[in-house]
Amino acid sequence: MSAARVDRFAALLAKQPDNLMFRFSLAQALEAAGRTTEAATHYTVCIQGRADWMLPRILLGKIHLAQGQPDHARALLTEALRLAVAQDHDDPAHELRALLADLDGAAPGG
Repeated sequence: MSAARVDRFAALLAKQPDNLMFRFSLAQALEAAGRTTEAATHYTVCIQGRADWMLPRILLGKIHLAQGQPDHARALLTEALRLAVAQDHDDPAHELRALLADLDGAAPGG
């Protein structure tokens, strides 16, 4: 199933390479298929394309966490939290505060 989703969104993106929603959907499909490095590339393009888009920052931050890159994760998750608060997204804000607290607790000397 996930390979079919990857193929479907890759084909859509090939037809409309500037469509950030197709790119975001492809990133999610790639991540679901375990292809996180490829997904990260597409999430990054989404972030660069829209300064106000919270969700790709959260998902990319979680990839960085899973890959043992806490500094990269912290920067993305902090920005996502700022956006969540500004956009009144309470549930993501709560989740982001918890993730950042865990990161701060895991910091050397923390």
